[in-house]
Amino acid sequence: MGVLTNKVERDELKPGDHIYTYRAVFAYSHHGVFVGGCKVVHFKPEHSLISPTLASSSSSVSEVNDSSEAPCPTFPDCGYKQPKSGVVLSCLDCFLKKGSLYRFEYGVSSSIFLTRFRGGTCTTAPSDPLQTVIHRAMHLLQNGFGNYDVFQNNCEDFALYCKTGLLILDKNGVGRSGQASSILGAPLAALLSSPLTLLIPNPVGVATVTAGMYCMSRYATDIGVRNDVIKVPVEDLALNLGFKTIKRKRKAFDTSISR
Repeated sequence: MGVLTNKVERDELKPGDHIYTYRAVFAYSHHGVFVGGCKVVHFKPEHSLISPTLASSSSSVSEVNDSSEAPCPTFPDCGYKQPKSGVVLSCLDCFLKKGSLYRFEYGVSSSIFLTRFRGGTCTTAPSDPLQTVIHRAMHLLQNGFGNYDVFQNNCEDFALYCKTGLLILDKNGVGRSGQASSILGAPLAALLSSPLTLLIPNPVGVATVTAGMYCMSRYATDIGVRNDVIKVPVEDLALNLGFKTIKRKRKAFDTSISR
């Protein structure tokens, strides 16, 4: 477990690992599940969520799907997806897009979680066995993960579900994503701490209190401590999320994860 960073080398990965990389100069991170053989299953919007004008300046957790990307020259099945689905099989190189590789940590202690100022890097929830994680990822590759939503159903939510099988009952609240919790938690912490400026004349003290509130707001939304989560088998996920599984003709598909 890295204290300051979750950065890992490729030879350290194990099939079933939750990995991520940063995009847009660390503005946000993109998450996926490593399934072995240099392949990653990940979730991204079927269409672009933000306009090209906003893309260069946006710091949200959105992931722009660039349909103009060149085909992978190494793996013929890289980019495989079902029609109208955002769940994609990519090779590790195409997933990283020359970015660094990080591994999401599971089962961390509360104290470690609170020291991670940036969300989307760890959770107190334990991971399920790696074979179960891979099964969920490959099942969702064939059946979809519903509609992409920046705050309630994004790439990190996808990887968290694959690793834990946990689903949040409250569909109107924030999702499982630590990134989304960070974005929503920062303004909330600033708002709650603003009256303290009248009581704490020292700006450093106010900043410390604000940072503490921010970390606690993230901790309160972590799937490892929430009481509004349930374990849902991947075969029943469509029913619980309220979306229809993808209708398709049964075709033999070789994922080539053994390559």
